[in-house]
Amino acid sequence: MTLAPGLIILAGALLLPGAASVIAAGAPLPPSFLVILADDQSWAGTSQRMIPGDPASASDYHRTPRIEQLAARGMLFTDGYAPAPYCCPTRRSLQVGQTPARHEYQRDREGWPADYRRRLNIPRLLKAADARYRAAHFGKWDHRYDGISPADQGFDESDGVTGNNTGGGRKAGGEMQREDPKLMSTLTERAGAFLAEQARAGRPFFLQVSHYAVHLEIQHSPAAMTRVRGRAPGIKHNLDVFAAMTEDLDDAVGRLLDRLEALGLAERTYVVYLSDNGGRPTLPGAADRGQGPNFPLRGAKGTLYEGGIRVPFIVAGPGIKAGSVSRVPVTGLDLLPTFADLAGYRSPLPANLDGGSLREVWHNGGVGEVRRPRPYLLFHQAVDRRAQTALRWGDLKLVKNWTTGEVELFDLARDPRESENLARLRPEKTAELHRLATAFIDEVKAETRQLGKIKDD
Repeated sequence: MTLAPGLIILAGALLLPGAASVIAAGAPLPPSFLVILADDQSWAGTSQRMIPGDPASASDYHRTPRIEQLAARGMLFTDGYAPAPYCCPTRRSLQVGQTPARHEYQRDREGWPADYRRRLNIPRLLKAADARYRAAHFGKWDHRYDGISPADQGFDESDGVTGNNTGGGRKAGGEMQREDPKLMSTLTERAGAFLAEQARAGRPFFLQVSHYAVHLEIQHSPAAMTRVRGRAPGIKHNLDVFAAMTEDLDDAVGRLLDRLEALGLAERTYVVYLSDNGGRPTLPGAADRGQGPNFPLRGAKGTLYEGGIRVPFIVAGPGIKAGSVSRVPVTGLDLLPTFADLAGYRSPLPANLDGGSLREVWHNGGVGEVRRPRPYLLFHQAVDRRAQTALRWGDLKLVKNWTTGEVELFDLARDPRESENLARLRPEKTAELHRLATAFIDEVKAETRQLGKIKDD
């Protein structure tokens, strides 16, 4: 499989088209990109209403004023999706713009890691577009399986191969209260130092800060707990220590955005905030008052219902209208082609990408078309996950359980909670979407069986 036309491998290094080109002195800088990735954050897990005017689409307990400020100065996507309902597959997919059905849930379990290493990713693409780009990744890497590192993937700076840990960790029964919970301050300081270096050198950059929060185990600062203590608990969210951890994450996001502003980088930097998957189905110690932490969405992390894959998705940057709202369905798979478009990448992108550029939507007040190779979003998992596939085209969404064979159809415009299965009422449309989903799975040779015990991560 080729990365892009004209790829050359020389002395073990990847040289992409344009990577060795000489940049003219004084050439204008292309835009920079900052991706902030939360871990296990529910679509309704912040105080930002994901659907303006709908209080159910925000937390009834957590307070995240800095995320609200980011939405106010940028664009909120009501229908933003993670590539997968689990950590590792999403993190791989963000780098290469391809569904995990292509690179993780394969029938060829021995061959796919090597194949993944050869794929065009964001750092290589940007450096091919302009050799001045520098790339850094701080925080949770969690690529698993093959020991691949950020350096292997073209990052100039990173924390190395950090796995699916908790950012400092604590033993069961250990102390939740920390001065640097989940290494949030450490990650922010590391990221801020990288930003300062690029500002001094006058270089464009790609920076991804992958937080360990709000993944369990729970850790929080004394200051955040002081703010939370005494606040009336909500119905869906009422665990004080989790609320404090969420607010620590919000503080860390705000400090990084302040650093970007202070360095004079905000005007030419696109900021993307999203989560790697939906929220967990339960939180240890939380009171069950009949809604669940992902309400009003159905399901949670590990499922392909909306609660597992629909996530907070906010962008801000050059040409993005402040306070705008987009109802166009978007996914983390769209980041690579979007960055390629904005950075001026001149070579053809690989034909097997699953995302499309969001530039038109970003620069048109949230309205426009995302041109992907296929006109639908597809989600798939199997092997060491519950074998499921979901396909969304327009407002219709099909969910297939490969173990039971059950197929469900939902109209998300009328029924975002996925409470009414329309499969029997609309058999022709159900059959059409099912054919598309199974044809795609067959084409990419993805596995459709659960082959082992599911790990809760």
